[in-house]
Formats: sequence, C-alpha cells, structure tokens
Amino acid sequence: MPDQQPDARPAPNPHQHHDRPRALRIGVAGPVGTGKSSILATLCRELAGELAMAVVTNDIYTDEDARFLRSAGVLPTERIRAVETGACPHTAIRDDVSANLDAAEDLEEAYGPLDLVLIESGGDNLTATFSPALADAQLFCIDVAGGGDVARKGGPGITGADLLIINKTDLAPHVEVDVEAMVADARDARDGLPVLALSKHDPASITELADWVRSMLARHRDGTHVPTDPGPMAPHSHGHDS
Repeated sequence: MPDQQPDARPAPNPHQHHDRPRALRIGVAGPVGTGKSSILATLCRELAGELAMAVVTNDIYTDEDARFLRSAGVLPTERIRAVETGACPHTAIRDDVSANLDAAEDLEEAYGPLDLVLIESGGDNLTATFSPALADAQLFCIDVAGGGDVARKGGPGITGADLLIINKTDLAPHVEVDVEAMVADARDARDGLPVLALSKHDPASITELADWVRSMLARHRDGTHVPTDPGPMAPHSHGHDS
C-alpha cells in the first residue's frame, strides 16, 4: 500500500471568499445626532447597485437605527443587523468587539461574498474610536450644528480616523457656522488626513464620499491598506458617586 502523502492544498482562509479578501469593514462613529445613520443610508443608495453590502448598527437598548435603515429601503432588510450593546457605546466597538464581530461575520457567512460591511457605532463622544480588530477603516462624523469649534476640540476620532466628515453643511447659514473655517481647522488637526464637508443635498459631496469608499475597497483588496488605530479613548469611568 503506497504511503499516504500529506495534503498539499492550503488550509481554507476564513477571511477569503472566492479568492478575494473578506469584505472591507468600515466603522462609522461620532456623537449623537451628527447624522451617522443618514450617512449609511446615503452610502447604501450610492453603492448597493455595484457592491454587495451589509450593515451592522449599534444602539444601547433598541434597534432604532436598524429600523430606520430598513424602512428607508436602502438594502434588503435581512442584510441590516442590529446590535444592542447594553452599555456605553464605545464598549462594543473598542473594548469588547465580539458582538459586532459576530454580526459582521454572520452576515458574510449568510450573504457572502460581500464587498463591504458598514458598522455604525452608537452615538458617543468625541473620543470614540473602533478597534482595528473590528474595523479596517474608520469614518468619524461631526456636524455644523454642533458648533464651528468642534474640530478644534480634537480627540482621536477627529485627529486620527481615516476620514473625517463634517456633516449637514446645508445647515451652516442657520447655525452661523463658517464651513470653510471649520474645514480648515479640521485639516490643521489631522496632519494631512482627508476631511469631507458633506450634505445629503449636495451631490458632489456624496460622490466624493462614495469615491473614497471605492478607493479604500481597492486598497483593501490589493493589500495596500493597513488598518490603523486612531488612539484609545481618554480614561473614563461609568461609576456613580454615592
């Protein structure tokens, strides 16, 4: 009986489907009310015709953001998964990413191969960042209604995310914010990293956002994008004084 030779085939890679890398995972973080869910809806409308996509949303006790996206009809409802964090929103995107990671992997297993998974953080503060173990790239969202000085306040999301979005620029005249000055402050804070002034009513800015995602996906596929960590949140506590 001839000797059995070891199987020379490479072991299957759980991060690949059909000889291409697993889906690009983009995290979207930012304070409450800055328009994160609207940005996800906009990206789905722009890209779902050319890319296989899914979305993971985070809320503390509800699935409200997921229901918003499902009702908007931007993706098949089963491709929008809700994670109820039950704790401070940053915990599920940085400290213990297991629930979000499971959701992203389950979506790829069920509907893959996917090109892109968008992961929306629950509304947090200016220091919220994704763990590189969860997100390959990060968007951080602020908006003009939060004040023209927000970009100057810094924090790892503002200074280190792969893309900083200054959202709702159409509202600037109503809140007396100079968008050009706000963008200039953001660029000064980000040391050359990109800044996008965005409005859902401005097709040119939407195209710029979609093109940024396409570029990031191309870099992810050819291996030239390396996920980076914008930096940890500032030390904080959830305890209550007696």
